[in-house]
Amino acid sequence: MWQNLPQVHVLNEQEVARAVRRRQFLLQTAGLAGTTAAFGLTGCSSREDVQLDLLVASYDKSVGASLGGQWDSIVPAFEKQHPGIRINLERVPYNKIDKTLAQRVEEGRAPDIAQSNVFAPYAEDDRLYDLTQLLDIATQADFIRAFTDAGTVDNATYGTPFRASTPRLFYNKELFRRARVSGAPTSWDELREAAQALKAIGVKTPYGLQFGPEAADDEALSWLLAAGGGYTGELAEYDFATSDNIGALSWLRDELVADGLAGAAPAELNRTAAYAQFLQGEIGMLLAHPVLLGAADRAKLPYAHAPFPKKDGGAAAPLGISDWLMAFRRNGHRKECGAFLSFLYSGKSALTRSGGRSMLPVTYSASDAATGNPAEQPLSPFIEQLSNAHFAPVNMRSWPAVRGAIRTDVGQAVMKGGDPESVLASFDESAVKADMEAATG
Repeated sequence: MWQNLPQVHVLNEQEVARAVRRRQFLLQTAGLAGTTAAFGLTGCSSREDVQLDLLVASYDKSVGASLGGQWDSIVPAFEKQHPGIRINLERVPYNKIDKTLAQRVEEGRAPDIAQSNVFAPYAEDDRLYDLTQLLDIATQADFIRAFTDAGTVDNATYGTPFRASTPRLFYNKELFRRARVSGAPTSWDELREAAQALKAIGVKTPYGLQFGPEAADDEALSWLLAAGGGYTGELAEYDFATSDNIGALSWLRDELVADGLAGAAPAELNRTAAYAQFLQGEIGMLLAHPVLLGAADRAKLPYAHAPFPKKDGGAAAPLGISDWLMAFRRNGHRKECGAFLSFLYSGKSALTRSGGRSMLPVTYSASDAATGNPAEQPLSPFIEQLSNAHFAPVNMRSWPAVRGAIRTDVGQAVMKGGDPESVLASFDESAVKADMEAATG
C-alpha cells in the first residue's frame, strides 16, 4: 500500500544551510519587498532608446583562458529582451581598468556600469546605487554570502561580485611520483618535506612562492590565513604586525626560502610566470586558481589539486577574490542598470557569466547548477570553498594604497636577512597613512 507514495527528498547539510541563509536574508529584508518590487527591474524599461555605457576588462590568453568573451553573447541576448535599452560595450585591458575608471569618474564621465577591483571610494562618495535599489530580494539572496559581505560598505552592498575565484594547491603528480611523495601535503611540515624531496630530484622551484608584485597580496594572505592570521583583526581594522603573521613570514623565510625550496627569486615571481613555469614542469607545486585547469589539461600535464594546508594540519581558510560590477548614479539610469544586472545574474545567463572553467559562479543557484553538470565537475572543489572564503579588505577606501605597499615589500620579508616584523609594522604604518588620506581626501 505504500509503494505508490511519492518519494521524499532528504536535504543534505549544504542544502539545509543554504535554505537557512536564504530564509534569514529574506526575513531581514522583507520590509524592502514592496519598495524593490516597485522598481519593475525585470521587465523592459519604460523609457525608449536608453543607452547604457558598460565598461569591462579584456584579457590576454597567456594562460590559455578565454575570459571576457561572454559579453558577445550576453549583450545581444539582453537587448533582444529589452528593445528600449542599448548597451554601449567598451573593453579596456585588465591591467588598466581601475585607472581608466578612476579617470572617467574624475572627469565626470562615469559609465553606467563598470567592472573594477575597486568600489569602496565610489560608494563612500555616494556615486553608486546599492543592490537594494537594483535587484529584487530573491536575486540579492542568491549571492553567496561571503561575497556580498565583501562588497558591503556602511551596511549597504555596492560591489556586485563578478569573476569569482579561490585558489587551491596544485601539484605535478609525475614529479611527486619521482620524488616519492605520496600525495598533497596536509601541513606546512609536510609541504616542506615534499619541497625537499622535489629539490633532491632536481626540480628548479619545488614550491612556487608568488611574492612578485603582480599578486603578492593574494599569496601572502593565503599563508597568513593558514597560520591563523590575516590583514585585519576582530574589529575589521588593519592589523598586520601580529604574532601569527610574523610567525608565518618567519617560517617562509627560514624553512622554505632559505633552503632554496621556493626558487631563486620568490620576491620577483609573478603569478603569470609561475603558472607558465608550472605548465613547463619547472615548478612542483603552487597556489593557483581554476583558470589553470584548462591550460594544464591542454598541456597534458599530470596534475592534481588539494586544499591549501593549515600550518599545523588540516585545510586552511580559503582565500576569496573577485572583480566587482558597480552601477553609477550619474546618468540616472537606475531601472535600466537594474534590468541589466537582473538579467546577468538570472538563470542561464549566470551560468554563461561564470566562464566555464576559467572562473566560478557567485550565486548559490549557479553554483548548484555547475556542480550538478558533469562538464563542470572539475570546478566542484573550488566552488565548495566559496562559502567559507576570506577576503582582503576590499571594502575599505584605503585598500588600494595598502595593497600596493604589500605587493612592493612583502617579498623582502622572506628573503635572506629579511625582517618580517619590521615589514609588517610598515604595512600598519601605510594603513594608518592611507586611512588618514582617505578620510581627508
